[in-house]
Amino acid sequence: MTETALVVLPLPPRILSPNCMTGSRGGRMAKAQAARAYRELAKLAGQALGVESGPWARASVACSFFHGQRRRRDDVNFLASLKPAYDGLVDAGLLEDDDAAHLTTLGATFELDKAAPRVELRLERLAFFGGRRGCL
Repeated sequence: MTETALVVLPLPPRILSPNCMTGSRGGRMAKAQAARAYRELAKLAGQALGVESGPWARASVACSFFHGQRRRRDDVNFLASLKPAYDGLVDAGLLEDDDAAHLTTLGATFELDKAAPRVELRLERLAFFGGRRGCL
């Protein structure tokens, strides 16, 4: 039986996008503060799931972004803005780590939901084969 978890979060703040310039000291501080807050939201959401089998050694994640307006979106930028959320799921004890050896990102989809903009992270526990890490 496959073990899955659904984490629902608000859309990541715009400042977490790699395209958001934070050239000043104040801008960098604001970005760090937003990352800490989003990480904490993800930690609380992960803990609320009550998954007792964690931390998962290997998992995949598929991300669905729900926006209030339909327009072109850059999936790579939106996925990068979720880095604090993945860190929060590690903090919650759901994931062992969020590096490439432990977490596989399956990509992003974009949907329209004017009433409830959000991001849904669908996590699936994968078999961990252990062994040495690195290239063959």
